[in-house]
Amino acid sequence: MIVLADWQNWLLIVAGGIVTLAIRASFMVLPAGTRVPAVLQRSLKYVAAAVLPALIVPDVLFRELATGQTFNAYRIVSALVATLVALGTRSIIGTLAAGMATLWLLKWWGPF
Repeated sequence: MIVLADWQNWLLIVAGGIVTLAIRASFMVLPAGTRVPAVLQRSLKYVAAAVLPALIVPDVLFRELATGQTFNAYRIVSALVATLVALGTRSIIGTLAAGMATLWLLKWWGPF
């Protein structure tokens, strides 16, 4: 294991922040005539579809676990109901309402 001095840790944090800022700001501060390569432009279409599950799945599977539990069944069922409503209605409000109502009902009436 590598142990770094305090100043080295801070240097890594600041350098990581600068790199992150540069990447995010590059789309806003580049000159107006700058063209984004076609490959990058096509691949950016899939960023939201890749990030959304990466944010939702860990929260659905591993949040509020009781001792000895490996997954949260109530959240999984609620997410499946919300997914079905989203596919059937294409309504964001309906999806949120169905998922939340299912989770609350399962927590209130659920067997475990």
